Amino acid sequence: MTDLNALAADAYLAKAEQDCWVIPDIAADTSILDVAKVGIIGAGTMGGGIAMNFVNAGMAVMIVETKAEALDRGLGVVRRNYENSAKRGRFPMKEVGVRMGRLTGALSLEALSDCDLIIEAVFEDMGLKKQIFSELDRIAKPGAILATNTSYLDVDEIASATARPEAVVGMHFFSPANVMALCEVVRGEKTSKEVVATAMAVARKIGKIGAVVGVGPGFVGNRMLFPRQDQANLLILEGAMPWDVDRVLREFGFRMGPFAMSDLSGLDIGWNAERSKGESLRDVLCEMDRRGQKTGAGYYDYDVDRNPHPAPAVEKIIADFAAKKGLAQRKIGDDEILARLIYPMINEGARILEEGKAIRASDIDVVWVHGFRWPTDKGGPMFYADRVGLMKVVETLRGFEAQLGPVMKPAELLERLAVEGKGFGDL
Repeated sequence: MTDLNALAADAYLAKAEQDCWVIPDIAADTSILDVAKVGIIGAGTMGGGIAMNFVNAGMAVMIVETKAEALDRGLGVVRRNYENSAKRGRFPMKEVGVRMGRLTGALSLEALSDCDLIIEAVFEDMGLKKQIFSELDRIAKPGAILATNTSYLDVDEIASATARPEAVVGMHFFSPANVMALCEVVRGEKTSKEVVATAMAVARKIGKIGAVVGVGPGFVGNRMLFPRQDQANLLILEGAMPWDVDRVLREFGFRMGPFAMSDLSGLDIGWNAERSKGESLRDVLCEMDRRGQKTGAGYYDYDVDRNPHPAPAVEKIIADFAAKKGLAQRKIGDDEILARLIYPMINEGARILEEGKAIRASDIDVVWVHGFRWPTDKGGPMFYADRVGLMKVVETLRGFEAQLGPVMKPAELLERLAVEGKGFGDL
């Protein structure tokens, strides 16, 4: 039997993927800057993946690291990725040498002086990023675009380290950058229209779907992920198990839930053993060397093939931690788990639209489908909200607000549309 909702979602997404290229205040004939040579700062997983996009498009890339070992390791990973693709028959093995020939490594930012576009892909430290952009301001040629791949930091603050903030833009690729289709193009307060238009044109040239977003913590995609993760963390302290939360999201259509994803990434990312005092559940797990798949245990237990299994030890750890925090545990049904995870995302999406940080509700859906693998048959969080009915979302959030406090208060735009009997698609 044909799923009419899935067909409607497919048609909606097809139009959304066309609309996202249209930026209302930037004319179609806006000058596009010439980008022939690209510089990448950082040869780690993200930097290497970003570089592959440009190499695949036939462009010359200069990738810079601070140490020879890191550079060699990064170039080696890129080569192995290409060799594996060749072994799978995606292109002849001789093509590996051709593509690697477009990629050059260096150990000094000075090597980027002739690049048309420079993308910084170092770890998320504002001080480091501002230092790099200050140096780029001195090194980069006039007219070069200076882009940051930050996933949540203030692009305007980064731009303030230069004398050419109009040339600074965010180009947020999603991991793995050579696979995921989305590029959030983050438009700073002073970013020129030509730079925004060029960043979008570059995204299209390398086969990405571009979505223009505004500056703010987490931009669009990660900003909406934060409240979902907060609720996931709270749900397991209230009585749901990590595998319950993950299962509900898988049944909704996601490939992986937040706790399985944390185990895959490593619970100790950003965790400091010396400063850890057991203040969060993650701290406790890491202190017990349950740091994810790499240690054979995290939220789940893992067998030799890294298959996840519910962990009785984690049930006790969670119960003890909840008791320490004075939280009573209870049985939580799947419907509540799903609503607690999804509706706060919709609410945050409404706030993003209120603040003008996204151009269209459909742009938000493009971000979530192509950056976070939201199930395509549900069209994206804003499309899904319209299908559920905004009044149902508002009433459910109000119920959660009475239980959990103002964090669940419905956004003004969401309430207004619900009262008017409209949806996000009517904006």
